[in-house]
Amino acid sequence: MSQDHPVRAELKSIWQLSWPVMVGQLASTGTSFVDYVMSGHVSAADLAAVAAGASVWVMLLVTLIGLNLAASPLVAHAVGANQRSGISAIVQQALYQGLFWGAAAWCVARLALPLLDLVGLAPLVAAKAKGFLAAVSWALPAFALYRVLYAYSASLNSTKPMMVFALIGLALNVPANWVLIYGKFGFPALGAVGCGWATAFSIWVTLLLMLGWVRYSSLYRDTYPLRAWRSIDWALQRQLFRLGLPMGAMFFVEVSSFSGIALLLARLGTVTVGAHQIALNMASLTFMIPSALGTAMTVRVGQALGAGDMARALFLGRLGLQSGLVIAAVLALFMLLGNHWIASWYTFEPAVRALAATLLIYAGVFQLADATQVVAAGVLRGYKVTRQPMWIHLSAFWLLGLPAGYLLTFGVGGWPGMGAAGYWLALVIALTFAALALLWLFRRVARRAAHAA
Repeated sequence: MSQDHPVRAELKSIWQLSWPVMVGQLASTGTSFVDYVMSGHVSAADLAAVAAGASVWVMLLVTLIGLNLAASPLVAHAVGANQRSGISAIVQQALYQGLFWGAAAWCVARLALPLLDLVGLAPLVAAKAKGFLAAVSWALPAFALYRVLYAYSASLNSTKPMMVFALIGLALNVPANWVLIYGKFGFPALGAVGCGWATAFSIWVTLLLMLGWVRYSSLYRDTYPLRAWRSIDWALQRQLFRLGLPMGAMFFVEVSSFSGIALLLARLGTVTVGAHQIALNMASLTFMIPSALGTAMTVRVGQALGAGDMARALFLGRLGLQSGLVIAAVLALFMLLGNHWIASWYTFEPAVRALAATLLIYAGVFQLADATQVVAAGVLRGYKVTRQPMWIHLSAFWLLGLPAGYLLTFGVGGWPGMGAAGYWLALVIALTFAALALLWLFRRVARRAAHAA
């Protein structure tokens, strides 16, 4: 056997697991891309309204992804240890928790509606943003339950169904947007608000498709969680909570540093908000690729650890990080060389396109750091390590990135600041810090696990 064979074999396994996740996550994020493009071709006000409403929506959505990831390492360890009989109990308890988190997120979205009147948006934009958020908030419970089933299926090495369902959701979102934004077939022309209703509709459809697949596919027969419902197991709930809450907090800290900036930049005007959201949406699209790799690494590393193979877990972690850097280099070149072309996809407004092209340069620069930190976090989830990454993200984004971004954007003393580019420069700094800190933590955790074996 050649020395390269284990690398090739593991790369093939990682790729088979991660590429459907990449396509599925790109399709899910593509829903936002479609919203921005279609609303942006109504008016700059509708684009700004979707951007402002989405700044809250995306924070809740990404936080729910983190909160409902707790089942993934638990199921992966059970698969690796060949203890499949306990998987259905894990997933049931995770679904209970997912329903709670989804309902809580809906309440937060409704409570956040008045805040959109207080961030400096023009009255018309604020009204449209509130309508968008109110409509799309109805998708939050469905999304939380879907993410639990997503983590369950991925940990069983089955990721293609989620790709198919995400593509179906995207395909449904386009005509739904067309009908509701522009007012077709007798429906009123809702503009930005129509984006919210169309997105909610597509997410509920993906949940129903996932439920049907889990119910009827033979892949889940021996671990099927949707029968013989047990009462709440408080010990397992605490275990899920201890894993999920730090991940939810970590995801929230990062996404709030991106999405929350749209609210802070509102005082700089509609052009700035729209340009920021274009760059943010493209960064979110590219982020889905290394993020999918991070999801695959959680499963692969978790399964290796469940089988007691510490050396293989370390090997997989390193291989995943190296793969992430290669992917990031390609994405960086794409964004740096195609920034003006990318900006032209979203809007005809020359001022918005010009500023978005500038911000996309910063988004291209931070691709290497962003890919490293998200893959490292996925590897650490496989080790069931979630609390320390949360503190690293808190330090990187809230203690370093946001304060530095505010000063770089709005200036200090007699210096007027850099405008929106200041926040994006601060994000480059924050992501680099997070990537280096998570790499150090991975080395420490892997060494400790090897010594304990």
